[in-house]
Amino acid sequence: MYKRILVPVDGSDVSTFGLQEAVRLAKATQAQLRVMHVVDELVLFQSGAYIPRAGEFLEALTENGKQCLKTAKALAERHGVKAETAIFKTIGDRVAGVIVNEAKKWRADVVVMGTHGRRGVSHLLLGSDAEAVIKLTPVPVLLVRSQRGRTKRRTVKRK
Repeated sequence: MYKRILVPVDGSDVSTFGLQEAVRLAKATQAQLRVMHVVDELVLFQSGAYIPRAGEFLEALTENGKQCLKTAKALAERHGVKAETAIFKTIGDRVAGVIVNEAKKWRADVVVMGTHGRRGVSHLLLGSDAEAVIKLTPVPVLLVRSQRGRTKRRTVKRK
């Protein structure tokens, strides 16, 4: 069974769904949980425009990543699961590559991550880190789809 679960998070609702599933899995299997965040510094340079105070912006991205990890760790611990965290910075490497490298280095048994489940043009334009992780990683990947578009169950009380 899974003993080492790697969970990439970015602070979005989608990544939180992935984290919640990873916490449930870790609790059920008594696995180690490692939550990671990648600061992609390339976002500053993709537009080609001059960005004043780029260093301050990068610092803000890093602080946001640290806060994201702190929140993720607290969520895990509220459910009785100990979690370790790690932050990575990259410029030029795809986020998916950083995730795959960490899965190999940390010897993860499974990667659990949220996905928007985009298709069509939005998928082509935005790409998919989840899809790239699936293609590149030697370990199983559990994708947790966004709640958007799912029908929520409602309980109707009868008189």
